[in-house]
Order: sequence, then structure tokens, then C-alpha cells
Amino acid sequence: MKHESFVEGLTKILQKRNVVDAQEAKSLQNIFKGANKPNFDDFLLDEGLVEKDDLLNALAEYFQVPPFDVVGYFFNHATVRMFPKEFLSSNGIIPIGRDENMLIVVASNPADPELLPRIGNYVSYDIRFHVGIRQDIYNAIEEFFEQSLTEVDYDKDLDDDREARVSQRKQEEEEEELAFDDFEPKE
Repeated sequence: MKHESFVEGLTKILQKRNVVDAQEAKSLQNIFKGANKPNFDDFLLDEGLVEKDDLLNALAEYFQVPPFDVVGYFFNHATVRMFPKEFLSSNGIIPIGRDENMLIVVASNPADPELLPRIGNYVSYDIRFHVGIRQDIYNAIEEFFEQSLTEVDYDKDLDDDREARVSQRKQEEEEEELAFDDFEPKE
């Protein structure tokens, strides 16, 4: 029933914003019921029934949070890496910034009652939500975690540095032992 209320609520907002008329609104709801799509917002975009900007603004009105278009946004490495990729993807979220004790997160469904506790398993920030287009969030996550040819793998870099330091330290200790073994006190 909650799924239907989202469909009806979003359709009413699209109608109020003159994106669709009353007959199209009713038609969209009926077509979606028979469509093989799990999410109404994906259905609207995939079928070319609404423009992305219109949908994003309607979602913002529905969820009562600011809209945020993640396409082309430059994400902070440390902020995104606070969460595993799978967690971000499965929850349809991506963090976009920090402000002292506040973490700003773009979510495809900021009204999910389980979302805050799940995020709280990873960070202790206060969370402020923005809403974004589900598919754009997924694409941004994939793009962010995709390893480019020129990107430095910081975790591997740190491991390599640590291994080099340990190896160097062992070599120095061995040289000191040899020097000590060769040392003959003067009489």
C-alpha cells in the first residue's frame, strides 16, 4: 500500500506542477501497475514520460528535502570512503559533504525509516538528506569506485610503503648484527 501511495503522491505533484495532466496522471499509474519496473521514478524516466529535472523537483517536494543532481559532481574521496560500495548501492545513497558534525547525504528514498540507523552503523554524524535520482546515484557510486588507469590506490600505496619500511628496517637490523659480530674489542 505504501508503494501505491508514493505513486499516487508523486503523480499528484507532477500534475500540480503541470508536468502531466489529469488524464495522463491516471494513465501513468495504470501503465506502471502493468509494467515490469520495481520503481515508479525509474519507470517515468526509462519510458521518457517526464524530464529528469521535473522528476527531481517533484521528488524534492514529495520528500520535503532539497533536490540534488549527482551527475557531474566531484565527490570527496574521504567522505564517500566512509561507507562500503555495497552499502551505498543497496541503500541508494551517496554522501556529498561534511560540515562540522553534519553529513549531507543524497538518497533516492530519504523517507526510508531504516536508513538513519543503517547509516549510524558507519558514522556518528547528524544526517541531512537531499533527494536524488536513483539511477544517477547508482551510476555515481559505480563511477566513483571504478579504478581508473591513472588513479592511485591509496590503500595499496600505504601497504606498499609499510612493507618497504619493514623490509628496510629488517635489512638495517641485519647489517647492525653483522657489524656487531665483526666487532672485536681492543685489548
